[in-house]
Amino acid sequence: MRGRLSREMIEDAAFEVIEKEGLAGFSMRKLAAALGCEAMSIYHHFPSVAHLHEALVDRLIGALEMPDAGLPWRQRMRIAIEDFRRIGRDHPAYATFFVTYRMNSPICLAWLNGILSLFRDGGFDTELSARLFRAVGYYLMGAVLDENAGYAKGPSAVNTVSDEQLARDFPNVMAAGRFFGPAEFDKTFELGLDMLLDEMERLRDGADAGQLSGKA
Repeated sequence: MRGRLSREMIEDAAFEVIEKEGLAGFSMRKLAAALGCEAMSIYHHFPSVAHLHEALVDRLIGALEMPDAGLPWRQRMRIAIEDFRRIGRDHPAYATFFVTYRMNSPICLAWLNGILSLFRDGGFDTELSARLFRAVGYYLMGAVLDENAGYAKGPSAVNTVSDEQLARDFPNVMAAGRFFGPAEFDKTFELGLDMLLDEMERLRDGADAGQLSGKA
């Protein structure tokens, strides 16, 4: 089987096994079973699970493209953020690993460098570019985690309440609950993203105005 296996085949199967078994249930043994080979055949291509994960993350990040430089800056930033979020949609079981992975391989660093350049293109200096990059990351990674493994799917309290008690004792929670479900994720995410972009532009425009008044 070794001669017929390829890195791409292994990566494809790994994504499938992870989505089927979950991260906790993933193993090289299960991956080998899905491929119909011995685990040692996989190790010929990936010396360890860490090497495999690096390849999976590189593949996801390497598929991302920087938005067209001819587009307005705000649109470029929105596209870049939504492209990253889409990875979580496409690979929900892998999302928890993906968003907490330290992206320091050459492929990932090239993407990070491009994103930081995008902030610089928006008129932000090095410090503000770095801080805004982290702030957007907090929002984006939190959204990916919540949408794929958060409130709707996480562990629940043992002592829950009935709908009747919820309506009687916790009416605000009851009223808001219909906006918490997956069908509302996009609208909520877009609201938060618009707030972030508005504030970024306010910071930039305020700095520009300060520089102009200083020159005057």
